[in-house]
Amino acid sequence: MEETPSAHMPSVAVIGAGSWATAIVKILNEGPINVHWWMRSEEQVQHIAEFAHNPRYLSDIQVNLQKVKPSSNLLEVIQSADLLVLALPAAFVHQAFEKADPSWFEGKTVFSAIKGMIPGRNEIISDYLVNVFGLKPHQIGIIAGPCHSEEVALERQSYLTVSAVDAELGFKMSQLLDCRYIHTHVIVNDVQGIEYATVMKNIISLAVGITRGLNYGDNFQAVLVSNAMQEMQRFLKAAAPNAERDINESAYLGDLLVTSYSQFSRNRIFGQMIGKGYTVKSAQMEMNMIAEGFYAVHSLMETNKFLKVDLPICQFVHRVLYEGISPSREIRVLEARLR
Repeated sequence: MEETPSAHMPSVAVIGAGSWATAIVKILNEGPINVHWWMRSEEQVQHIAEFAHNPRYLSDIQVNLQKVKPSSNLLEVIQSADLLVLALPAAFVHQAFEKADPSWFEGKTVFSAIKGMIPGRNEIISDYLVNVFGLKPHQIGIIAGPCHSEEVALERQSYLTVSAVDAELGFKMSQLLDCRYIHTHVIVNDVQGIEYATVMKNIISLAVGITRGLNYGDNFQAVLVSNAMQEMQRFLKAAAPNAERDINESAYLGDLLVTSYSQFSRNRIFGQMIGKGYTVKSAQMEMNMIAEGFYAVHSLMETNKFLKVDLPICQFVHRVLYEGISPSREIRVLEARLR
């Protein structure tokens, strides 16, 4: 028997209209949860309300409209739930919330499923929420991979990592996400470390794609990803030093591997185009999706001006994408640094 909305069911607001937001809505649909789903486009809202699927992303996913209410009214969606999940590209966060007021978030819990940094501000999402809207760290959590939205749509067995300062809050979010094809794991109190890991894995995936576009093979990729893991560990120790973490856990190593090797990785695809000779603009136009690593690498390198961590792979990506250095030339510099 199909479940109907109930005042006794928890309510979650999902902010974002892309493939990852659509996948999260699908996951939440599996449980007794009311979902209030925000997207900027009223046309997209109307399409989902009429046809029960997202016309632009993962259109095979059928949305259970008994439990999902799409809307283009951000304040209305936020007020409808105590727990918010942010699942839009980092590049659009500031624009989406430009008219938001700190009072909107009073008493709210916010989980970020965003895998990037705010361009211009060079902030991870948890810092942005604290600095702009005055949220306290105990109100903030993160949802991370390794998990591609395309495999969620296919209901392939997948794993999510949840972290929050408040352990009880982390386990609550974990229970909402657990379903027959999603397993969750909770890491207590490493929100910032996992956020930076998700940022870096996208940048590293760009590097993998660039080298693939340059016709480097599996042997080189194995060394590149191995060195990238060491690079990530160095940066996390400097950027989020207060957490105890096992860098080999799925939220760090697993997410790096799936993003570097998967056919679904848009960062790898974007990088491969660059390696084959596309300009940044032409690659962006052809993909028609956001490669988070493109924006993130500039923000990360700006952040690293203060931390001064040795990041040869991230520097390689930045020099190719932002400084106009030829990939075939810059790869020689990187080759000499890998071990």
